[in-house]
Amino acid sequence: MNSGRWRAPAAHGPVRATLRLPGSKSITNRALILAALSDSPSVLRGVLQARDTSLAIGALRALGCTIDSSGTEVRVTPGRPTLGSTVRVDVGNAGTVMRFLPAVAALTPADVAFDGDPRARERPVGGLLTALRTLGVAIDDGGRGALPFTVHGAGSVAGGPVTLDASGSSQLVSGLLLAAPRFTAGVTVRHSGPPVPSLPHIEMTIRMLRDAGATVAAGPASAGRPDSWRVEPGPLNLGTLTVEPDLSNAGPFLAAALVTGGSVTIRDWPTASLQAAGAILDVITRMGGSVSRGPDGLTVTGTGTISGIDADLRDIPELCLPLTSVAALASGPSTLTGVGHTRAQETDRLAAIAKEINALGGDVTERPDGLTIRPRPLAAPAGHAFQSYDDHRMVMAAAVLGLGVPGIDVLNVATVGKTFPDFTARWAELVQGEES
Repeated sequence: MNSGRWRAPAAHGPVRATLRLPGSKSITNRALILAALSDSPSVLRGVLQARDTSLAIGALRALGCTIDSSGTEVRVTPGRPTLGSTVRVDVGNAGTVMRFLPAVAALTPADVAFDGDPRARERPVGGLLTALRTLGVAIDDGGRGALPFTVHGAGSVAGGPVTLDASGSSQLVSGLLLAAPRFTAGVTVRHSGPPVPSLPHIEMTIRMLRDAGATVAAGPASAGRPDSWRVEPGPLNLGTLTVEPDLSNAGPFLAAALVTGGSVTIRDWPTASLQAAGAILDVITRMGGSVSRGPDGLTVTGTGTISGIDADLRDIPELCLPLTSVAALASGPSTLTGVGHTRAQETDRLAAIAKEINALGGDVTERPDGLTIRPRPLAAPAGHAFQSYDDHRMVMAAAVLGLGVPGIDVLNVATVGKTFPDFTARWAELVQGEES
């Protein structure tokens, strides 16, 4: 993939494409953790091959696991590092690695030093570290509540009840729940603060834990959303698992059907997904797409007219940027909310997308927890480049915009390799398959 400028291809008619997408990052990295904590080897099929998953595999190998890969099939044999050793874990800019591995490290008999990319040092993890300390884990972070930090593993974790504010990331909860069956007393996690974003990701964690043999219960709902979870101590056995295609990465391709009035089919779209499939299809439908299922998979068809919407994206924040691009090309204004926490992801996503669309002549206004988008005619000025801000979702947003705004050049396109290394090649195939 070209690491420099990439010209996002423009569409000259409705796209017509059938795609098979790589595996889900969220499922892959959860499965790797559960496999590492299981009582026997596990086999994962259809795993995502991308930077975030490679970092997770590297971290688990450093923690003593044996991991053998053959294409998208991975065999994980649990293990532990040498007693008293010092292990180093590079989290890159992968939130799942930064937040899922500390609890696993605490169960080892080693000192585990975590660090990552400069941006990762700014992403929220302090609540997780405080929670682990409450559960009996010794952690040295120099009082920063951020990377770099060292987990002083004692070979076991006492566990018990803990309260934290997970409004910055649902991964703070999942990071505790995934390892909790191996805690002496399990764990009861209570969230205290504004609503937890990406609640379907916690539900994914719970379902995967149960499938691996854990006993998990969600507490009573507050304002329609659970704010506590209990995991009992006990064995884990993940066994063999096939990873679903990544529906978040399907988002830009479904958006292409809306923008061009075309039709995009995603093969192997799960009938009962661990991901937020319903929420994704709901917002796509509200913006003017029609959804059907057939022997080839799930198909989204656009009419060529995009409806503006008011939508709470709290459960599908990964789609905020490509949906903002769609909204900028819509027939009326849109307001997208519930995504204030995305300011602390790979970049401040709300500020970044507003700046880049407005540089094309758009009218995007930042809100504390979202964006208001008023469609205006857009054009790429000569010599202008769309900044990616080292954020894979910004590359995807630029690709969606480029369908309807010719001449968008994207900088540092290689950053999309975080979750989708061959995105630009697959996008080119999508556009080349259009009907003129």
